[in-house]
Amino acid sequence: MDAALFKYYVARAGYTLTEVAEYLNINPSTLHRKICGETDFTRGEIVALKELLHLSLDEVNSVFFTENFA
Repeated sequence: MDAALFKYYVARAGYTLTEVAEYLNINPSTLHRKICGETDFTRGEIVALKELLHLSLDEVNSVFFTENFA
C-alpha cells in the first residue's frame, strides 16, 4: 500500500479521508489502519475506491499492490 499516493488521489478527487471512510461505511480509525498497512482493504473496498476516486487499473495497482523491499 502506497499511503502517500493514496492520499494524493483522495485529495485530487476533492475528498477528505473522513469522507472516504464514510463512503466505505467504516470508521475513520479503521481507514487509518488500512492506510498504514495494519489491516488490508477488501476487494470490494478497492473496487469502490476505484470508482469514487476515478482510478485507472494502473493507478489501483500502484496504490494497493506495491512491494516494499528493505
